[in-house]
Amino acid sequence: MAEHDENIDEAQRPDERRASAPAGSNLPMIIILAALTIYFGFATLQALTERGNLAAVKGNQEAAIQEAQKVQAQFKTLVNKTGELAQQGHAGAKMVMEELLKRGVGGAPEAKTPSKAESKPVK
Repeated sequence: MAEHDENIDEAQRPDERRASAPAGSNLPMIIILAALTIYFGFATLQALTERGNLAAVKGNQEAAIQEAQKVQAQFKTLVNKTGELAQQGHAGAKMVMEELLKRGVGGAPEAKTPSKAESKPVK
């Protein structure tokens, strides 16, 4: 019977070894997880820093964009007024509009469209 008890003890000992072995074998997994956590933390920090930098650049450009839009609106008004003068027969305005059209800068002057009440339906 003593032999039987020894066999049971020996049978239990490998289980004890197996229970203690995974702690040592998990070390590479723990290192990999720690490295991945550090990497993703660093990548997140970099992305947040870049986001802040982009927001600052956008904020700095906002004034320039508004000024450009203001100048563009003034130019469109100037071209429209010049187009009106050209339609009225002003020679200088016609020359300016022709040059603008050659360069593709100015659009064709807007012609007054007849209202729906004045137009006749086509049969």
